[in-house]
Amino acid sequence: MEYCHYGTSIPTCILVFKKCRENPDDILFIDASQHFEKVKTQNVLRKQDVDLIVETYRNRTETPKYSRRVALSGDNSIAKNDYNLNMQRYVDTLEAEENIDIEAIAKEIKALDETIASTDKTIAQFCKELGIPTPF
Repeated sequence: MEYCHYGTSIPTCILVFKKCRENPDDILFIDASQHFEKVKTQNVLRKQDVDLIVETYRNRTETPKYSRRVALSGDNSIAKNDYNLNMQRYVDTLEAEENIDIEAIAKEIKALDETIASTDKTIAQFCKELGIPTPF
């Protein structure tokens, strides 16, 4: 079974409200934005995607970069964030950037510059032998 939202290209948010909550002191956030299949111009929730959402909801499981329970009050709470329910405040989905070795890149650039200079000399020599002006 597949679930898709027709006629919209914007992200979809599902809110579940219960009067008699078993856990009234926190809210469970689930970010399933990376769990779908792209079919032509639509994103489709596959059965395993829906099952993961339902299992996470039922068990109130916290999974890094997917779900998190957040207290209504106290430190790092919804109240401290002025009751802003923006998903990115609570579920961090950002991937750490790869470290860049500047010294290695500088050595690569220097080696490339030396190769270019050597190639330019070879081309200049060929041009001289052929009696044509050097292009640079």
